[in-house]
Amino acid sequence: MKDKNYKIVSLYSFFSFQENLILELRDKLLKIENKNDLSGLLIFASEGINGTICAGEDVIDIVINLLTEYTDNRNLNIKINFSKQKVFKKLKIKIKKEIVTMGVPEINPSENNGNYIESADWNKLIKNQNTIVIDTRNHYEVSIGTFQNSINPNTRNFSEFPKWADDHLDTHLENKESTNIAMFCTGGIRCEKATSLLKKKGYKNIYHLQGGILQYLDDIPKEENLFEGECYVFDKRVALNQELEKGSYSICHACGMPVSIQDQKRKEYRKGIQCHFCIDQFSDDDRKRFEERQTQIDRLKVENHKIYKD
Repeated sequence: MKDKNYKIVSLYSFFSFQENLILELRDKLLKIENKNDLSGLLIFASEGINGTICAGEDVIDIVINLLTEYTDNRNLNIKINFSKQKVFKKLKIKIKKEIVTMGVPEINPSENNGNYIESADWNKLIKNQNTIVIDTRNHYEVSIGTFQNSINPNTRNFSEFPKWADDHLDTHLENKESTNIAMFCTGGIRCEKATSLLKKKGYKNIYHLQGGILQYLDDIPKEENLFEGECYVFDKRVALNQELEKGSYSICHACGMPVSIQDQKRKEYRKGIQCHFCIDQFSDDDRKRFEERQTQIDRLKVENHKIYKD
């Protein structure tokens, strides 16, 4: 297992998922969790499946076989990574209206989306002067790392993307009929849904990076890749570097924002209590509560270290 204890699999698939099958699959996965060291976050909706799972290789195989069965052998858009430690505390399964929330019910990514571009062809496309490149992720993800010369819509969440497209996209297009629109995200799901939206709005020449940044970094040698910085991921690792190893960022446990090593040196930063992002967001009572929590965490770490040494 590449000298790592845990296999991490990110996946998604757009398809028509019936409610009775959603509940059935959820119950089967929870039974697997009860008997095995399976963790992760999975989101089920009538439009498909999205999420990340973490376990030993044999357990991952069982889960993937089960998911493949329930998706009628559809492409799960799998991205694989490895870690020495668990990257989730436990398995969470959420049933929502959408597997990635955009709030535009009239689009159907499983039937109408843009053109997939594989990692090997992505550099050529985004270097083309007739191409605009759009990062469909949230502003804090973009701040950690992105592709050279890409447009940052500066959204707080993906549901803001449709309004950004309505208000700003045309200002970036020299010619609506001929300009290439290339979009990307972490694993491919948001940019795929974004292409479906733009096609619905009548845009042409729409492309999205298959497998997202994670697949690109896995496929393209470091000396050739055009991604700059680190890639934010929604688990304990926070961000991955160019080698898809845990990067230099950690999470502010007060507000949940990623903070760099440099951010942790700022005068506003107090571990587990506040960072420069949330300095004005919380009351003194909140900070007192955060401080007590951090004290308990630090005490547990010391006790566990003593047990390990003994």
